[in-house]
Amino acid sequence: MYVPQSFRFQDNREMIDFMKQYSFATIVTMGDAVPLAGHLPFFISEDAGKLILTAHFSAVNPQTRYIEANTSLVIFTEPHAYISPMHYDKRESVPTWDYISVHAYGKAKILADEASKLRILEQMITFYEREYLEQWKGLSEKYKTGMMRGIVAFELEVTDLQGQKKLSQNKTDAERERIVRQLEKSENTVEKDLANYIKDL
Repeated sequence: MYVPQSFRFQDNREMIDFMKQYSFATIVTMGDAVPLAGHLPFFISEDAGKLILTAHFSAVNPQTRYIEANTSLVIFTEPHAYISPMHYDKRESVPTWDYISVHAYGKAKILADEASKLRILEQMITFYEREYLEQWKGLSEKYKTGMMRGIVAFELEVTDLQGQKKLSQNKTDAERERIVRQLEKSENTVEKDLANYIKDL
């Protein structure tokens, strides 16, 4: 990803925190000369200095045939918004789009055994809805085993992490303040989230 100097994240920690907050991501893998994409919730963990992304596909998803042999790109993005030139001091200005995005690269390892599948499912449940864990554990083993047979679970060790936060850093404080006021008035919660990121600069 091309990242201008002024739009870079401070460090990997900031990117990882963003990934955890916006953890529903797009995973792209090359198939037979055609890129394949899937949209999955991820569990992001750090282990002995390694960044690990965990998720699962439906067992019938053809992308599962390529994720071990090929490098995948996982794209975490949100929030974003159209930025009108009406906020700028100079009349000769054009519209743009402010956004935040993190790209994580790596090869996946399929977790085929039942114990590993159970582990990652319970990690996901704990992260996304801890209250459901008790109900999940009370389900019959037959039901849970049947569910696990229908998925392909995987872990992806991140080998390259890139990020961009384009938040009107190249504009004046007054221009950014006008942009923030406009976004805060929006009924779109994503645009309001973006306003908070701009204010935090």
